Amino acid sequence: MKKVGIVANTAKEKAGDYTQRLRTWCLERGLEVYLDKGIAEAIGAGPGYDRKQLAAMVDIIAVFGGDGTMLRTARAVREFNVPIVGINLGAFGYLTEVNLNEMIDAFEIFRQQGFLTEKRMMLDVTVESEGTVVKKRTVLNDAVINRGNLSRIVEMETEVDGKYLNTFKADGLIVSTPTGSTAYSLSAGGPIVFPQHDSIIINPICPHTLTNRPVILPGEAAIRVIIWSKEQGATVTLDGQVFHTLKSGDVMTIRRSHYVTMLVASPHRDYLEILRSKLGWGGLPAGLNRAV
Repeated sequence: MKKVGIVANTAKEKAGDYTQRLRTWCLERGLEVYLDKGIAEAIGAGPGYDRKQLAAMVDIIAVFGGDGTMLRTARAVREFNVPIVGINLGAFGYLTEVNLNEMIDAFEIFRQQGFLTEKRMMLDVTVESEGTVVKKRTVLNDAVINRGNLSRIVEMETEVDGKYLNTFKADGLIVSTPTGSTAYSLSAGGPIVFPQHDSIIINPICPHTLTNRPVILPGEAAIRVIIWSKEQGATVTLDGQVFHTLKSGDVMTIRRSHYVTMLVASPHRDYLEILRSKLGWGGLPAGLNRAV
């Protein structure tokens, strides 16, 4: 690790202070530091770089923020396979594994011992309207069809690998990666899927038929969804950040992307501990020896 990039959500309190602290620490140890445009301007450290430029220049990117900042960064740098480490400035955050009080210790470990990365699958999402592609994006978490301001449920005719699965009559439909299984899909009653798995989750939102349950598909599955609605106003949301209004008859296709996101694993805790902490599950029973 010789070149460090820093991205920060400047809307977060003290993002600039912590960026300065990590930057100074790196420079004092002979590491090169490159800043994202937003945080560079916020702390008066020059013009900075856009995230694609940053990804092409560095060995690792530190992201100060929450999961939203991580998702934006992952999409922006997906072509470069650069490892990303999330430093949590938010309250929750499954993707920001390093806490602020561990930041310097974690980077000392990365500098001296290296770091482990986890490969997270991404999805390519395409929306077609009347035979024309109107939206194409790659996501790390999910693609969500939602009835939006419609008074009625929408019907979503769903195929997997060209074979009919079901027409979901529901408030919406979530198509998620394992990484996204702890996001909106979890709130809608979906399963928690370990992020190393190669799979895709289909999860209806408030289905009209209660036997419609979440389905876990192989990672190579190709999903096609046709939206049918008597009203206008349904939407698709990509990673909770990119929106597009849908019309009846629009077609959405989702498949595994050849891009992946490389997340740096916390040197202080494993995924199970992160899961327990974020979900507020109980700790180890009293008297249980961790070493056993």
